[in-house]
Amino acid sequence: MALYYGWKSFSEEEDRPEKPRRFGVTEMRSPNYSLMSNQPLEDILESMGQFVDGLKFSGGSHSLMPESFIREITNLAHKHDVYVSTGDWSEHLLRKGPTAFKEYVEECKRLGFDTIELNAGSLKVPEETLLRFVRLIKSGGLKAKPQFAVKFDKSEIPIAGDRAFGAYVAPVPQSSEIVEDVDLLIRRAERCLEAGADMIMIDADDVCKYADMLRADIIAKIIGRLGLEKTMFEASNPKTSEWFVRRYGPSVNLFIDHSQVMNLECLRGPSLGRIRTSALKSSYFLM
Repeated sequence: MALYYGWKSFSEEEDRPEKPRRFGVTEMRSPNYSLMSNQPLEDILESMGQFVDGLKFSGGSHSLMPESFIREITNLAHKHDVYVSTGDWSEHLLRKGPTAFKEYVEECKRLGFDTIELNAGSLKVPEETLLRFVRLIKSGGLKAKPQFAVKFDKSEIPIAGDRAFGAYVAPVPQSSEIVEDVDLLIRRAERCLEAGADMIMIDADDVCKYADMLRADIIAKIIGRLGLEKTMFEASNPKTSEWFVRRYGPSVNLFIDHSQVMNLECLRGPSLGRIRTSALKSSYFLM
């Protein structure tokens, strides 16, 4: 049966499955002005909630909010079958001692978060510590989503012969030299998935931040090794979203700004290839 929403018909045979989805996931960045009121977020979810799978707090913004307000937002998201992710914040806990991360997981669960994101580049912890964090998140009943960049501090790259999984590598001083190593990204991501991580977020920097500078070779290698279902890419603008959907189809998982939700859903639909422009006018993107 097809459902009609003005400019587009949604058919179960043509589009993604109903929520909760394992692929074709759309995770959106929360509006920055939701710090002051949840009304803009409520308007977005009321009108487009069926197209949104996840909500990510921007830049640790939940750390600035009262607990009661956080619960309002997480409850609102759950009302629309939208999971809630902490975003990039856990690295700020490292200075609080060894028990801080476990306490953070418990607090996130209490506040209604469903997913904890781990930015490996910001955390700068040994690989085994990152895997321990993944296991702590999973044992706490939440989903774990490590985030990796394609560039590493040169000191993080094991020398030849020391790349075996779990092998002890003597620590070396950090350098200021940054190098690209997609194989190391994939190996670390694979270990996180083996430890129980639910999905891997790929940092847009140096990979897919700009549509005219997309690294198709890196993206293809990551998807080829980790699988489309287990990876999520940040699409910084509508042109980047269009590239991903054209190349990998509607099943690709994307993290986007809240202003791009409807445009991305148009791209995921059966009209792709016949139209390139958004079904919405530019005034929508001024929200």
